[in-house]
Amino acid sequence: MNDAVSIAENVLSGKVSAVDITQAALTRIAARNDELNCFTTITAETALQDAARIDREIAEGKNSGVLAGVPFAVKNLFDIAGLTTLAGAKINAENPTATQDATAITKLKQAGAVLIGALNMDEYAYGFVTENAHYGATHNPHDLNRVAGGSSGGSAAAVAGGLVP
Repeated sequence: MNDAVSIAENVLSGKVSAVDITQAALTRIAARNDELNCFTTITAETALQDAARIDREIAEGKNSGVLAGVPFAVKNLFDIAGLTTLAGAKINAENPTATQDATAITKLKQAGAVLIGALNMDEYAYGFVTENAHYGATHNPHDLNRVAGGSSGGSAAAVAGGLVP
């Protein structure tokens, strides 16, 4: 997988579509997430819709942003509109869904990046190994017998495993 800058350059130049980049990321996630356990939620439908919008904007000559088509995922500590923010805690699953995206997500989307999901983490970001008692351990993609680190182990494993740039 290319780095974020290369992906955006290729999408903006028309060498590859944002939909193709997003679908490729979703395919990698489908192939490896069961063994790595990086994601708590995969937002495939919304991601593909956002990627299609970016492709339309580019075709119409509109500014799609410097991160056009770059897939990204966030630690499940950030609010994602329409999803419940788990923060790694089972008790939070009963909370209402977020009504809006966290500012960081909004800014990335405004720059053309495509959100593809929320990532596993230590409960309340308090830990060192991402062996979450509720959502399972996240494994190191280079050695499944090792931990991914924490509290952002889902994020680390998703990047190190090539699931997102």
